[in-house]
Order: sequence, then structure tokens, then C-alpha cells
Amino acid sequence: MRSVRARAALGATLVVAVALVGAGLAVLLVLRANLIGQADLQAEVVAREVAGELATGTPYGEVELDDEEDHPVQVTDEEDRVVLVSKDLRAVTGTTTSGVTPVPAPSVTASPSPGDDDDDGDDGGDTARPGRGQVSNDDPDFSDGTATVDRTTADYRFAAVEATTPDGVTLTVHAGAPLAAEQEAVGTVRGAMLTGLPVLLLVVAGVTWLVTRRALRPVEGIRREMAAITASEDLTRRVPEPDSRDEIAALARTTNETLTALEASVGRQRRFVADASHELRSPIASLRTQLEVAEAHPELLDLPGAVADTVRLQALAADLLLLARLDAGERPGGGTVELGALVREEVSQRTGDRIAVAVEAPEGEAFEVNGSRGQLARVVGNLLDNAQRHAGTSVAVSVAADGRGVRVEVRDDGDGVPEEERERIFERFVRLDDARSRDDGGAGLGLAIARDVAARHGGTLTVHRADGGGAAFLLRLPRGS
Repeated sequence: MRSVRARAALGATLVVAVALVGAGLAVLLVLRANLIGQADLQAEVVAREVAGELATGTPYGEVELDDEEDHPVQVTDEEDRVVLVSKDLRAVTGTTTSGVTPVPAPSVTASPSPGDDDDDGDDGGDTARPGRGQVSNDDPDFSDGTATVDRTTADYRFAAVEATTPDGVTLTVHAGAPLAAEQEAVGTVRGAMLTGLPVLLLVVAGVTWLVTRRALRPVEGIRREMAAITASEDLTRRVPEPDSRDEIAALARTTNETLTALEASVGRQRRFVADASHELRSPIASLRTQLEVAEAHPELLDLPGAVADTVRLQALAADLLLLARLDAGERPGGGTVELGALVREEVSQRTGDRIAVAVEAPEGEAFEVNGSRGQLARVVGNLLDNAQRHAGTSVAVSVAADGRGVRVEVRDDGDGVPEEERERIFERFVRLDDARSRDDGGAGLGLAIARDVAARHGGTLTVHRADGGGAAFLLRLPRGS
């Protein structure tokens, strides 16, 4: 039962079995009801025919009881005494009385008419039937029972109809209709169902097994390839995609897309580690060289250079740590930050900048966003550092409303960013050719950190050409709630 094929086959078989059993029972009940209805009709017709004869005053001995084997008749009076039975009826059950031997009862005859005599040539043995009785119009009562006709016992359906003779005697006519045809038909259908049901269920189980096996064959191929990829750690491999356009093909495509994204992520991680190692190696090697020279020749110690390398090393370690936290999915806090005040505060602390920064942030309007104040200050600081590195004579930062959000724009009058490089500069450890020196170019992490932080805050960071030339970095963030 651990196999999907086995569970699917078992489930389909159980569903079909329940449906077939329910449908079979319904068919048997409907068939039996129809056949019993036909037997009821036959019994009622015979009972009303006999009751009609008795209602007209026909003597008991002259009542026609045809077809006694198929339609046995028993007539009882008001005291449940049997007054008339079919000729070969030996025993009966299911009627008001099980007796079949008639008891003496007054014969239903009529006295001669006043104008008749024996000399007029008429047959003096004939008797007239004065008046007329009636047959009840109520629905007959039906019952199941048995009857023994000429030593043969069978099941019958009896209909009871009341009749009143011209003499005012109330009689109950019980007429039966055989249930042999109903029993035979129901038995035949039931036997056919019991015989065909197991065969049909075996067919359903087998077909479901084969269809499921064929449908899941691509899944087994996907599983084997994924196991091979896991064992080999070769993320360039891909799982086979079936030609069908079903869910399994969609699963294979999604799996390959996931492998592509995983390969790219692992590639970025490897490049990040290699670039980080390279960037860390330079200040560490420089610092070590200065310390070794100072150990041998203390008078040659370049203390400011050692401090600068240490500061650069510390800043690079902080950048790497922040990127690691961002890659781990760290989300900003839920506080509210006023960007206008944040920009003015960040600019006021930059006393050592080469070019004074012009701030355009109205103090009378609140530009509030949700997020981490420290991370957003890091974004503004990185953008200003980049502008200071490339600007010619001016750097400006502005804060303004932008629809339902807030925009922060940092502009400089440098050479700008070529259009084909406007996305690449946000990659980690990427520096343009004219800014690759260790002192001027930085490590190439500032813009990557700024974009990652903006994305974590639900915003965007893009670059375009400023109106007066140079580069303009545009940070858009949604307003705080």
C-alpha cells in the first residue's frame, strides 16, 4: 500500500464496488417492485371478477374459477368462515384464515316470480336472481402467502376484495397471483450481478494499475535523475521533461526551473566567497606587510596606512555580515521611519565629504515608511558615498512624495552610468573600469547592499541619467501604514 499505483487501484476499485453494489440493489428493488406490482394487478383483477359474480347473486357452486393453478381463490364470510375455494386448493397462508374446506352456507338463490307457474312451458328448475349486490370500490388489501394447489406449494401475492351479495351477506374474496416469475427474474439478475461484479472489479483494478503505472512512469524518471543530481552535486543536469502537457510535465518544468535557480544561486555564492576572499586578502596582506616591516624597522611604521587598512577591513567585514543576514532572509523591523529627517541627519554627519551635499527635503511634510532605520540609513549613506566618489562639483539628495510612496533621489554631476551597465553595477563586487582602484573604487558592495535592503523593504532602487548630466539613483519605498 506504499505504492501510489496500489493505492489508486484500491481506491478506484472500492469506489466502483460501492457504486455497483448501490446500483445493483436499486435495480433489484425496482425490478422486484415492478414484478410485484404486476402480480398485485393480476390478483386484483381475478378477485374483482369473482367478487362481481358473487355480487350478482351467482350461487357458490356456479362461480367460475378458471386458471386455479395460477390464480387460487378463497372466499370467506363475515365470520372468517370459508364458503368457497378453488377446486384443487389444498392449503393456503397469508389470508384471513388458513382453512380451505368450505362450511355449509345458505345457497344464493332466488324465489320464483309471482307471475310464474309450472304450466306455462318454462323450465321450472331455473331460478331468478332478485336484486343485485355490490363490489367494494376501496383499494384491495395485498398480502404475501403460500398456496398448495394439487400438492404443489408456491409463493403467491393475494388481493382481498369485499363483495355484498343480493341477500346482504358480506364476503371477502382472496385471489392469488404466483410470485414464481418475480422470484426467478430477481434471482437471475442477482446471480448475474454476483458473477459479474468480481470480474468487473478485477478489470477496474487492472486498468487503474496499468494507467497509473503509465502515468507515473515520467515521475520515476524525474526521481532517478534528481537522485543522480543529488549524488553527483552536478547542478548543470536537468530532469527529463515528458512531451505531454499534463501536471507531470509541469512538475518537470518547475523542477528544472528550480535547478536553474539553484545553480545560479550556488554560482553567485561561490563567486561571492571567491570575491570576498580576494577583497579580504588585499587589506590583510597590506596590514601584515606593514606590521612585519614595523617589527623589523619600527621607525618605518606607516601608522596611518595601517589604520586605514584596518578601517577598510572592518567596513568590508560589516558589509559581508549584512549581506549574509540579507541572504538568510532577515526582514526589517516594523518601526516607522521619517525619511526626510533621516536624510537630513545622515547628511549632517558627513563632515569629511569632498563635496558638500545639497538637501531638498521639506521639513513641514512627513515622509514616513515602515522598516529598519539603521538599514535605510545604510542605503542613503552608500548612495552618497557612491555620488562623492564619482561627482565632479555637486552632489544633491531630495525627498518627495511619489503617489502612494516616497522617493529619495541622489544626484551627482559625474560621467554617469552607461545604459548597458545600469543593472550590472548592482551586482556584488562589480566596479566599473575607471573605479577599480582599492582606494577610490571600494569593494563593489555598496550598491548591491542598497538594492537588497530596498527590496527587503518592499521598494526599488534604479539608476538613470540626471537632468544636468551625471547619475541619478532613485529609491522608491511604500508609505508607512
